[in-house]
Amino acid sequence: MFQGASSLSLDAKGRLSVPTRHRDALGSQITLTRHPDGCLLVFPQPEWERFRDRVAALPMTAQWWKRIFLGNAMEVALDGTGRVLVSPELRAAASLARDAVLLGMGTHLELWDKATYEAKEAEALQAAMPDVFKDFSI
Repeated sequence: MFQGASSLSLDAKGRLSVPTRHRDALGSQITLTRHPDGCLLVFPQPEWERFRDRVAALPMTAQWWKRIFLGNAMEVALDGTGRVLVSPELRAAASLARDAVLLGMGTHLELWDKATYEAKEAEALQAAMPDVFKDFSI
């Protein structure tokens, strides 16, 4: 189960050092892909395979969403020091330059450009809470 947030930096080559607390759960091979909200999804292989199969089974009316999720997916290995190389294409898709935020989302992680994440978070906090939370007790 992935949870929590980590502030990270990409190096000049586009490598990201995965926090130690996530490395065991991620394993040595992960999959990165685009998300329409402007971040990247980071999956351990078993979760990626479940997600990939669900997306692949969608009807033809969802063909562009298949392209976004599956067509942009890249399998990458964590190196010996726990770093992962984020491809230039995926960095561009998520506007990742240097400062990033890695968020645990249960079965996977989200990788955000820090400024983008902060702006979207502030926007969400200013908006009304969605109806789905109406009967949700905290």
